[in-house]
Amino acid sequence: MKLSIGIVGLPNVGKSTLFNALLKKQVANVANYPFCTIEPNVGIIEVPDERLPVLAKIVNTTKIVPAVIEFYDIAGLVRGASKGEGLGNKFLSHIREVEVIVHVVRLFEDSNVIHISDKINPEDDIKTIETELILADLETINKFKEPKGSSAPKEAYTTYEVVRKIKDQLDKGVPVRQMNLTEEELSALKPLNLLTFKPVIYVFNVSEQQLQNADLTKKQIETIFNNLKLSSTNYNYLYLCAKMESEIVTFNESEQKEYLKQYGLEQSGLNRLIKKSYETLGLISFLTAGVIEARAWTIKKGWLAPQAAGTIHTDFEKKFIKADIVKYEDFVKCGGWVKAREQGLVQITGKDYVMKDGEVVEFKVNT
Repeated sequence: MKLSIGIVGLPNVGKSTLFNALLKKQVANVANYPFCTIEPNVGIIEVPDERLPVLAKIVNTTKIVPAVIEFYDIAGLVRGASKGEGLGNKFLSHIREVEVIVHVVRLFEDSNVIHISDKINPEDDIKTIETELILADLETINKFKEPKGSSAPKEAYTTYEVVRKIKDQLDKGVPVRQMNLTEEELSALKPLNLLTFKPVIYVFNVSEQQLQNADLTKKQIETIFNNLKLSSTNYNYLYLCAKMESEIVTFNESEQKEYLKQYGLEQSGLNRLIKKSYETLGLISFLTAGVIEARAWTIKKGWLAPQAAGTIHTDFEKKFIKADIVKYEDFVKCGGWVKAREQGLVQITGKDYVMKDGEVVEFKVNT
């Protein structure tokens, strides 16, 4: 399953620095001026999974295939982007291609890194980006004409009614993701690919000092959201120091953990962002382990076994017979499939089995 995330924000908030840290290599053009990123940099990176090397050792394979995540570094938006200011229209179209928006917000002070508004004001920055996305959505729905006559499909009438409903709220500055819509209404809007329909993760880019003063930083962020009248159920956020993240990528794993410990962190910003992205999209991973490879596969939470099999090969969903499933911990404890089966720890499941995160699976299909 493809998981694409677009990194957005005002110019010079640390988007490209974060992108480079995430990719563990310098591929984005980081420069101290607006619009240094003209085309979205795209990177496919591995999702860290400590379970895979353990599985590989048990099944005696050297090939490890982790799940992947796709990041888009999208150039800085500015006020008026929805009307084409800066390079707005082009960048807004890039945001339409992603499933989650990571909105980078600058909290750090640095006189050497200019701010497009000449001041650090996180609330205004968030409102600027949100307003541009709302204006872009209004432009989209204003183009949606009322269906006429009996030849128009029923779905078009349904969508038009929902469009009329959301237009009033968009005009009041409410993004689609915060509207109280039914599943049917949300489904009707999907083809329009509205920008404020997409889930958002706010990433606050802080200084190393702010990273150390965790309680104070959290209070500052909570105040920002309270002032924006966002309740805790309406936003996902994390904070990190993009500058530090870009520096520690050269460290080995143990050095990274030791370095992060002094900031009270157990994981790098990359791992926390991926975890938050999975949570936001309702994703989990199942695992396969054999002599060919140890591999993680990404699926939606709540998927049934045949759907999960279909991620390996599309034919597997139609030709699904059953699945042998064992908990990762039991697989490791038993040292593989043979003893896990001998100890009765392998569950034989059918088409109605709901997959869980971290299960080791063997699918049986008609050939």
